[in-house]
Amino acid sequence: MATVQAHVLVDGQASGSALVLPEALSLWGGLDPETGEIIDRRHPNSGEIVTGKALVLPIGRGSSSASSILLEAVRLGTAPAAIILAETDAILALGAAVAREMYDSAPPVVVVEADVYQQFYNGQSIAIGENGVISF
Repeated sequence: MATVQAHVLVDGQASGSALVLPEALSLWGGLDPETGEIIDRRHPNSGEIVTGKALVLPIGRGSSSASSILLEAVRLGTAPAAIILAETDAILALGAAVAREMYDSAPPVVVVEADVYQQFYNGQSIAIGENGVISF
């Protein structure tokens, strides 16, 4: 088991099975907040469910409305358990931060270095502890 320090955008503790996306995803039009399903039919992970997963993606894509989709997914209980990024994404962080404020619940959002990011794979068990410490 490896342990690394991530850069924290939204703090929190969570664990889940990794869902690694090979490319960016816009939550606006790309994620159904009612089901947690990736609905962007052009995305390689179309049809997969993010609910309760450690969602690993390079960065979000597109609309600033993506934060509202994440907020709605948190409200409905269909959000990922955690979001791990290769690059800082202020829009995803905003959605999680607002969810924490409004619902006292949100996935932690962290950014890892490229060499760490390359070590994640689908189905891998990932836990995010206090202050962005990731175990996998």
